Amino acid sequence: MTQDYVLARLLSNNAQWAQDVAHADPSFFPSTAPTQSPKVLWIGCSDSRVPESVVTASKPGDIFVHRNIANQFHPDDDSALSVLTYAIEHVGVQHVVLVGHTNCGGAAACAQMAAAPPAATDSPLMRWLAPLVALARANPDADLTTLVEENVRAQVAKLAECPIVVNAWAKGKDVQVHGWVYELEAGRLRDVGCSFGKEGQM
Repeated sequence: MTQDYVLARLLSNNAQWAQDVAHADPSFFPSTAPTQSPKVLWIGCSDSRVPESVVTASKPGDIFVHRNIANQFHPDDDSALSVLTYAIEHVGVQHVVLVGHTNCGGAAACAQMAAAPPAATDSPLMRWLAPLVALARANPDADLTTLVEENVRAQVAKLAECPIVVNAWAKGKDVQVHGWVYELEAGRLRDVGCSFGKEGQM
């Protein structure tokens, strides 16, 4: 079977990257292979324009990651809860950063759905985005960037109330939850000022 050019390019790029890293730091791969100890859990959008390691100039091993459509945190989502549990209890992260971004397609779709009559369509994507649609309905005059910021604040608030985080605080762990927005137009991350720690809002 002939390999697709797109996939072949990814494999070729990886081989070159691995060679360059090994040349610059021969100990990098052997030293990072046995274990990980990142201090940051990044919960972000699946958008291909927001690769967390690239936009923060981080190395493999620096950031523990969970990404999904429109950077949601659902309190009943086992995938997110398992990542959060593992990050705090086993990896030892100190900062949970919930990151949205400008020109978010998921947020834009939710704003459109909020302005239209309720749809009868039921799909995994519609169920996933339902809280964001409700947020858009509650903020009918918000532009897309404002909706993105409000969504970040709403998800950070959910994280700060999550039993996994609350229990970590009760045990004295200095875990902090933060909300950021990545500006696609400038390539810059911005703190939206909604951080929480074991002493409450920071």
